[in-house]
Amino acid sequence: MRLFDTHCHLDYLKQDSTEVIIQKTLDQSVDKMMTIATEPDNLDEVIKIAETYPDHVFCTQGIHPHDAKSYSLEVEAKIKSNLENSKQIKAIGEIGLDYHYDYSPKDKQAQAFEAQMQLAVDNNLPVVIHTRDAEEDTWSILSSFQNQLTRPLVLHSFTSEKWLAEKALEAGFYIGFNGIVTFKNAHNVREVLDIVPLDKLLLETDAPFLTPTPHRGKENAPFYLPHTAKYICEHRQWNQDSALEQIYQNSLEFFQIK
Repeated sequence: MRLFDTHCHLDYLKQDSTEVIIQKTLDQSVDKMMTIATEPDNLDEVIKIAETYPDHVFCTQGIHPHDAKSYSLEVEAKIKSNLENSKQIKAIGEIGLDYHYDYSPKDKQAQAFEAQMQLAVDNNLPVVIHTRDAEEDTWSILSSFQNQLTRPLVLHSFTSEKWLAEKALEAGFYIGFNGIVTFKNAHNVREVLDIVPLDKLLLETDAPFLTPTPHRGKENAPFYLPHTAKYICEHRQWNQDSALEQIYQNSLEFFQIK
């Protein structure tokens, strides 16, 4: 069994040192991790972690919708510079819209989202999308870029309405699932899981958040990914070995990692 945690935040984890967490993760057959940028202050940090563990950790560049108010020409220039200088960067993200908290004004979120989608187009990179309570506006922006995209995108930590998943799959996009799918009341997430083809599914933890059952209450980490992976295989009645190998290959293909 080989697993790829396609979405985690290694710089946010506090339970152990990064070195210890990565070793514990490798011991659980999770041999690759994508540590995700979210704000101006960690654009360099995720690169530092990825370049320290180049065979196992990769990273993204992007500003989360919560921090969209901090997106500026200076931040965009920083992202562009980092893209030119680090081979460990494999995607733009996580970017998108979040109307649940509205930590940034909606117009600022849209502006940052569109600017970063253009970065993905210009740099031939896939995109990691965050969307919460913003399905209509998210799809409006995604569809406006659909014909320009040269690489796929993933709707990460999917909790949105089923119609958005259907449209995303029709467009050839991927859907990311994490520990939420194991939660007792996450019936809507499992309904979406039921329609996602095996070749369009990615696994993630979103660590340190969304720890899967049976470890809820603890800080999440990439080494808990096997719980989610096994749950999904059992729910879909897939052969675990062949399904997880396909999902691993999906991840390599999505990020173009050899």
